[in-house]
Amino acid sequence: MNGTVLVTGAGGYIGRHVVLALLERGVHVKALDLRLDGVDSRAERVAADLFSADPEIYDRLGRPDVVLHMAWRDGFKHNSPAHLDDLPAHFHLIEYLLAGGLKHLAVMGTMHEVGYWEGPIDETSPCRPASLYGISKNALRETAALLAGQHDALLQWIRAYYIVGDDKFGNSIFSKLLAAAEEGRRTFPFTSGKNKYDFISVSDLARQIAAIVCQDEVAGIVNACSGEPLSLADRVEAYIREHGLDLELEYGAFPDRPYDSPGVWGDATRITEILEALDGPGARLDVGAAPGGQGA
Repeated sequence: MNGTVLVTGAGGYIGRHVVLALLERGVHVKALDLRLDGVDSRAERVAADLFSADPEIYDRLGRPDVVLHMAWRDGFKHNSPAHLDDLPAHFHLIEYLLAGGLKHLAVMGTMHEVGYWEGPIDETSPCRPASLYGISKNALRETAALLAGQHDALLQWIRAYYIVGDDKFGNSIFSKLLAAAEEGRRTFPFTSGKNKYDFISVSDLARQIAAIVCQDEVAGIVNACSGEPLSLADRVEAYIREHGLDLELEYGAFPDRPYDSPGVWGDATRITEILEALDGPGARLDVGAAPGGQGA
C-alpha cells in the first residue's frame, strides 16, 4: 500500500512486531506508545495523548491513512476492572478519529469476545463474553462498527487467538515457565492441559496483521490465526523440551477456566484470502507455531 499507518500500542508485546512487519511491506509507519523501547528505528515516533478526549486528535496525529489501534491496558488480566474503566476513552478516541475524517480504522480484538465456544470461530459466531476483557472488547467492537457506518469508514476488527514466542517480553504461561526455570524451581503448577487452542507465533501474527491493514478488500472481523487446534499440554511439554527446561508439570494444580472450551480455534478462510491476494497463492499460515501461548 502507499500511505501511512499509525500504530497505537506500538511498543507493546505485539506492537513491536507489527511495526516491523509493516516496515517490511514498505509502509511508512508512525509509532505511538508511552514507551517505544525496542521499536524499529525506521518508524516515525509520534507523541500524543490518545485518551485526552481531544476532538482534534486525528489532525494532531498527522491524518494518517490508516490507524491500527492496539493500545490496551491489562490485556492478559482478563478480569481487571481497567477494561471497563478504560472503555469510554477508547470509544471517544475512535469517535473523534472518524469524525475527523479517518476512513480506514483497524482495531485489535480477541477470541475472548466470543466466550465459551466449541469448534472454529468465524465472523458470524455469536458473542457471549465471559470475562471483563471479553465484554469490553466486544462492546468496543460493536461501537466501532456503529461509528464506522455513520462515517462511511472501513473497519477491520482483527481477532487474535493464542500468541507464542518472544516470551521474555510476554505475560503468558510460557513467560512464567522461563521465569520458574531461572529461579531454579523444579515443578510448575498446571491445569489439566486438555483444552485445545489456536496457537500462532507473534511474528506470524504480526505478518497477518500487517497484511490485513495493507488492503481494503476484506473488512469487518478477520481472524489472525493458524486455523489449527492443538492441546495446551502438548504445547507446554514441547516448549519445556525445546528450551531444555528442568521442570515437571503438576497437572490439575489449577482448575481449567470455566469460559475455556475443550477446543476452540479460528477459521482461517479470510486471512488466507488476504495473504494469497497480497503474497500469491500458497502464502503460508503459521500452523504448528513454536510452543507456548498467551490468549490475546
